[in-house]
Formats: sequence, C-alpha cells, structure tokens
Amino acid sequence: MGEKLQGDADELQLEALGHKGELKRNFSPLAMLGLAFAILNSWTALSASLSLALPSGGSTSVVWGLVTAGICNLCLATSLAEFLSAYPTAGGQYHWVAVISWKSWVPLLSWITGWINVSGWIALVASGGLLGSQLIVGVISLMSPNYSPQRWHQFLIYIGYNIFAFVVNAFMNSSLPYVNKAAIAWSISGFVVISITVLACASPNYSSGSFVFRQFINQTGWPDGIAWLLGLLQGGLGLTGYDAVAHMIEEIPNASIEGPKIMIYCVGIGMFTGFVFLVVLLFVAGNVNTVISSPAGPLLQILYNATGSHAGAICLLMFPLICLLFATTSIMTTSSRMTYAFARDGGLPASHFFAKIHPRLGLPLNALYLTTALVVIFGCIFLGSSSAFNAIISASVVALGVSYAIPIAINCLQGRKKLPPRPFVLPNWFSWFANLLGIAYVIVTTVLFVFPPELPVTGSNMNYCIVAFTIIIIISTVQWFVDGRKNFTGPRVGMGLEAVKSQQNGDSDDTFNPKVVEEATRQSA
Repeated sequence: MGEKLQGDADELQLEALGHKGELKRNFSPLAMLGLAFAILNSWTALSASLSLALPSGGSTSVVWGLVTAGICNLCLATSLAEFLSAYPTAGGQYHWVAVISWKSWVPLLSWITGWINVSGWIALVASGGLLGSQLIVGVISLMSPNYSPQRWHQFLIYIGYNIFAFVVNAFMNSSLPYVNKAAIAWSISGFVVISITVLACASPNYSSGSFVFRQFINQTGWPDGIAWLLGLLQGGLGLTGYDAVAHMIEEIPNASIEGPKIMIYCVGIGMFTGFVFLVVLLFVAGNVNTVISSPAGPLLQILYNATGSHAGAICLLMFPLICLLFATTSIMTTSSRMTYAFARDGGLPASHFFAKIHPRLGLPLNALYLTTALVVIFGCIFLGSSSAFNAIISASVVALGVSYAIPIAINCLQGRKKLPPRPFVLPNWFSWFANLLGIAYVIVTTVLFVFPPELPVTGSNMNYCIVAFTIIIIISTVQWFVDGRKNFTGPRVGMGLEAVKSQQNGDSDDTFNPKVVEEATRQSA
C-alpha cells in the first residue's frame, strides 16, 4: 500500500507540473545511482582520456585539474539538485528555465536551453563510443607494432558500439535497471582489481611523488597557463552528465527526495574514485614521454609498463572497455528520454512523431532512432579530423555545461527567489557560493574548450566542436523562425489543483493524497 501511495503521489506531482506520467517507474534509487554512475564512469572516462591532459599540463593537469573540475561540478550538481527537488520532470533544464524565467522570455530561453541540452547528450553518447573504439584500436596497435590505424577503422568500431547500445535500449528496456546495477558492480570491481594489480606488479619501481603531483608538461604550443586550462577538459569529461538523473526522474519513485541525493552522490563518488585511480596510474606510469606518444594509447601503455605483459595489460583493459559499453548504453537511454521530453513539449521538428511511446516496448522508440542516427552522423568527424577526439568531447562538455548554467544564472539574476518550497534546500551561506562558482567555471570552460588542442592550427587538427555548434545554432534558429516562434510556448507547466483533482474523480480515498497534490501545485505556481 505504501508503494502504491508513493506512486500515486509521484504521478500527481508530475500532473501538477503539466505532464501525464507515461513511463513506468522501474528504477529503484540504487538502480538510478547505478545509471548515473555508469554514465559518469569517472575513473574509466578519466583514464581513457589521459591523452587530453598529459600533453597539456602533465600530471599537474591530470590530478589537480580533476580536483578543480570536481569542486566546480559539485557546485553545479548541488545547485541543480534544488531545481530537481522542486520540479522532478524529465525535461530537466529547459523545463526549469521555463518556470523561473521572465514571462516574455520563457519560450525563447526554454527553446535555447532545450536544444543545447539535447545536443550535449547526443555528443556525450558519441564520446562513449569514441573512448571505447580508441581503446580497441590501442589493443591492436600494442599487439601488432606494424599496424597503421586508419580513421575509418575507429569509425567502424564506433558504429558497432552504438549499435550495441541501441539494441539493448530498444529490446531490453525492462532489464535496464538490472543492467545498471551490474554496471556499478562491474565498475567498482574494475577500479579495485586494476588498482591493486598494477601497484603489486610495479612494486617497487614507482614514480616519485614529485612526478605524480608536481610534474608539468606542455607539448601543445600554447602558453603554459592556457595549456593547463585546456587540460581541464579531461576532468570535465569525467564528471559531466549528472543531469541524467533529471531526464530519468519520471522513472524512479519518491522522485523529489531521492533524485537530488543521487545527483550529488554520483559526482562525489566519481570525483573520489577518479582521483584515487589517476594517482595510482601515475605512480606506475613509467616513462611519461613513452606513455604520451604510444600508439596503444596512454592507458594501455601504462598498464603494460606496470605489468610487463601484453596479455596482462589487455585483460585489465577489459574492465574499462566493458564499462564503456555500459556507459554508452546508459547515456543513450538518457539521451533518448531527453529527446522525448523536448519533443513532448513541441521543441523539435516533427515533435509529435518523436514524442510517441511505443505501445509494446514501453519506450520512446522514435526518439531512440533519432538519437542513434545523429550519433552516427556526428561520428563522421572521425573521417575528416585528426583532433576528432577533442572536438566530440569538447562539444559534450561545453553543451552540457551551458545547459547547467542557464537555469542557475536566471535564478541568481532574480535573487534566488524563484524556487518554491521543496525537500532539498541549500544552506543560504553556501547557495550563492555554489551557484556563482559553477557559473564562472562554465563561462571559462566554454571559451577554452573550443580552442584547438595544439598550435599551429591546420584544417586537420582544428577543434571541430565550433563547427558542430554552428550547425546546431543554424538548425535551431531556422526551426525557431519556421515553427517555434509561432507554436512553442515552453513546456506545459502548472495544470493546477483542480486539473489534478479531476484526474482523481471516482478514485477511492486511499489513492488520493491532498497534501502531495497541494504541495505539487504550490511548486508549479
């Protein structure tokens, strides 16, 4: 009975926010934490992307860049947790922008935020396949020194990763909570096994503490300060994507209480495990120049340096490789839900088509098709750029960061007075600090992460992140003038108490909780 009452309360709150609950609340808090942790997969993403930071600041960028990005992302996550507690809807940032913005600006600001958020999630799906395909190419290079990797080789592996994620999402939807629980168990197991194994195998030939915490390297051609800041991209990647909890919030019970906790926990866990794992890798790294220039990639080269065995290094690499399969699957789940939510509110071309829930599979299949197709198209950057790695990761980190900052900034501009009573509230002394530090971090990284990764700039090594953003801006602008300006009014918010009560006509008393409905309506006001 208690679960039924809570389920009714969740649906009533969603009704008060303007939407009918169409998705089943299959995810327990642990399963949702598993999904969020699988998406961040911080130790895996950070170790697989060492090539971003090692040449751009060395170990100081790897270790202290993560600490910097971690503190700033914790500030962003705690700030967004307040919004999630007040408005637990799958729309996330664009919905929050709509309910707190100045009335005349609601449609445009909500539209911009929605497009940026959808684009960021599609780029993040691409980053999962990107990291996985890079590791596989590295295995081939380690085993066959004469192998000359071609861009289309990695592109095909990338396509395979995303097809796998699509199949799991499309035909195993009811099993996703179990997949996510398996993901967190596998990830933590891999973290422990690799850490212990490499430390044991490398003993006593460890790198010095000075190297691990103080070594600065700059092979980018940029001035030292800029180079170090560009290295923040690695930490940004390892800790982004926590708004997944918001976009899946309609599929967990007790959403307004559990959602904010999960959002903060996953960033905290990611920061801790990522820091420990990176320090372990640096202590067993061996010759850093060999690591940076290795065709096998920095992670696999470090594992080989530590174990002294091709087989041992590849066996250990199976942990992050499978973690990235879990991550790509989970990110695609969230991306499709975000696309579905935005289409449900009329924010995309052919919104009615992409907002459909498949009657038998019980998921937004058309939104999943769109996500997969765009991820494949986005991956075509592989074929034309030697810095595709930086471009795709920059696009995901920048777009998601901007979507985090917009609702926080709008709330700050109005004195932090726009959020209604809610279960999760930041202490007043901390709230302004967290909000402003998070916004400042997003501004700095948005500018820096569209820079090319090295100088001099050529057509091949330029950061195509800016090209991707330009295309998105053009498409969204055209769509706004063609359709959005006339028909998009923002997400449906505030049906009101009477509308929610009308949904309850004829129901027995044990399924109606006036307190919950009243609270939900007050939140949507």
